[in-house]
Amino acid sequence: MAHDSAQRAPAVPATPARTLVPLIIPALVVGVGASLLLVGVSAAAGRLQHVLWNNLPDALGVGRYSVPWILVVLTTTGIAVGLVVWKVPGHAGPDPATLSLNAPVLPLSVLPGLVLATALMLAGGPSLGPENPIIAVNVALAYWLGSRLISRAPGHLWPALAEAATIGALFGTPVAAALVISEALAGRQMRGLLWDNVFGPLVAAGAGSLTTSLVARPSFDLRLPPFGRPGWADLLSVLVVASLAAVLGMCAVYAFPYLHRAFARLDHPMLALPAGGLVLGLLGALGGHLTLFKGLDEVADLAKNPDGWSAGQFVGMAVVKLAALLVAASCGFRGGRIFPSVFVGAAFGLGAHALVPAVHPAVGVAAGVLGILLAITRQGWVSLFTAAVLVSEPSIIALLCFASLPAWLLVTGRPQMQLRDDGTPVH
Repeated sequence: MAHDSAQRAPAVPATPARTLVPLIIPALVVGVGASLLLVGVSAAAGRLQHVLWNNLPDALGVGRYSVPWILVVLTTTGIAVGLVVWKVPGHAGPDPATLSLNAPVLPLSVLPGLVLATALMLAGGPSLGPENPIIAVNVALAYWLGSRLISRAPGHLWPALAEAATIGALFGTPVAAALVISEALAGRQMRGLLWDNVFGPLVAAGAGSLTTSLVARPSFDLRLPPFGRPGWADLLSVLVVASLAAVLGMCAVYAFPYLHRAFARLDHPMLALPAGGLVLGLLGALGGHLTLFKGLDEVADLAKNPDGWSAGQFVGMAVVKLAALLVAASCGFRGGRIFPSVFVGAAFGLGAHALVPAVHPAVGVAAGVLGILLAITRQGWVSLFTAAVLVSEPSIIALLCFASLPAWLLVTGRPQMQLRDDGTPVH
């Protein structure tokens, strides 16, 4: 009966090649441009970070990551970003708590302030990544330029190309962008085959990732001890660690609207952001310098010595980093949540290994990252991909697929770490 129904179902008409070929050049241009913007902002932030955390404390004769210096830099960063949000035209865009990876098309007047606020945040140490604001900037630029140079192209093309290009550039591979696009298209009415719809964005993602690889040479492989062949103990480990990490992430999700409301009561960016910076400084002093910044370089430091801290220290860093992510996302700093979530998950997974040595470090890290990302982002494919690419062991993918099932049951249908304009959580 099912076979008969399938035979009667109308075939989906494929998009002719002559429709797809004109997308190639615009997609390549958007991909290269999106990558160069990301690399440029990251490089500028890196230079400023070196000045703030190396040159200045050395010149003043204070410890680079001493408690007073952490408090001073984080609070000053809050003041600086607060000034941008308050005084720069466009106010650095809408409240970041209301945004996701799918960015709206912002007015051009917003972009300079948003780029400046993002660079200051990346350099100053708050626990956020560049993904959300850089995607928003690339979407606005692509839409504005594309709609004027190729006015016949549909308006939705340019945001799709820019989002895919930026995700490809961020992860150094177009696979992540393809997964995000496929997940987004699952709930939409499509014309043509799936591959027809991802053709242009995939070209943009490939151009973005290749440009980033040539210019910046990013690497996500943490070079953890080799995993080898999975066993039953590994299956149990990945199920338990991913589920517990998802529960930990959901604690932050449920706390998010309350903390956002508390900062909103301050009712001015020059109060909310400096206050947030001070709290982040206190958290940084508590967790140490590894819990500062977006977290990718710091998680690599953790992975270099997976037995270098106790279970309590690993879990403590995970909790502090998650609290810092929560504060930074609530008080108004412009940034994304994927990269700091990776640190949280990796530290949590290494804590599981330290507590139960039978949990392989690679299994613990991959499962922890998977669970946290599922809770924080609700992006199933991105969570699976990120967890797998950190370990670079093909044999772990099957374990992660199993682990994603109970973790997803714990997070699906529940509030997300995103708010509507009225402050209520998105479900």
